[in-house]
Amino acid sequence: MLDNLSTADKYATIKARIDELEAELKVVRDQIIASGTETVTGEFADIKVTLTERTSFDQTLAKSFLTAEQINACTKKSVVTTLRVKAKVGEV
Repeated sequence: MLDNLSTADKYATIKARIDELEAELKVVRDQIIASGTETVTGEFADIKVTLTERTSFDQTLAKSFLTAEQINACTKKSVVTTLRVKAKVGEV
């Protein structure tokens, strides 16, 4: 199905499908959470709902305690590869 498409078109097509599936998954996830049950049992899978406490780091607050030199000493830089998809509008 995708064999005759360019690499860019393959990527965009697959990404669009994933986006649709992730939206669908979010709806089902929200339904499971709203059910209020700890375990949801199905024919093919069982889902266990758990709550976990997360600790986060307040970078803005930390910066108020540190000097610019201390912040630079703790800062790591890395290269991140990002792919952005821009759909082309075709003429009819």
